[in-house]
Amino acid sequence: MQTRVAVISIIIEDVSSVESINSILHEFGEYIFGRMGVPYRAKGINIISIAIDAPQDKINTLAGKIGRLKGVTAKTVYSTV
Repeated sequence: MQTRVAVISIIIEDVSSVESINSILHEFGEYIFGRMGVPYRAKGINIISIAIDAPQDKINTLAGKIGRLKGVTAKTVYSTV
């Protein structure tokens, strides 16, 4: 199975979605090899970066599930390797 390396950037503006995000990330935990979370208190938002190595359909599914949550934006950048 061919995999791709990507980074998913997540911006959370509605903290009520945090529990759902953590649940989704746990569901895809076998593919995630890095995670960094930064609370930006001055703006009242949270920023999470996810490093992932997975089949493209899994990456798309993960980003899609997160991006559909209320007050959450997710964008994906793919490596060329």
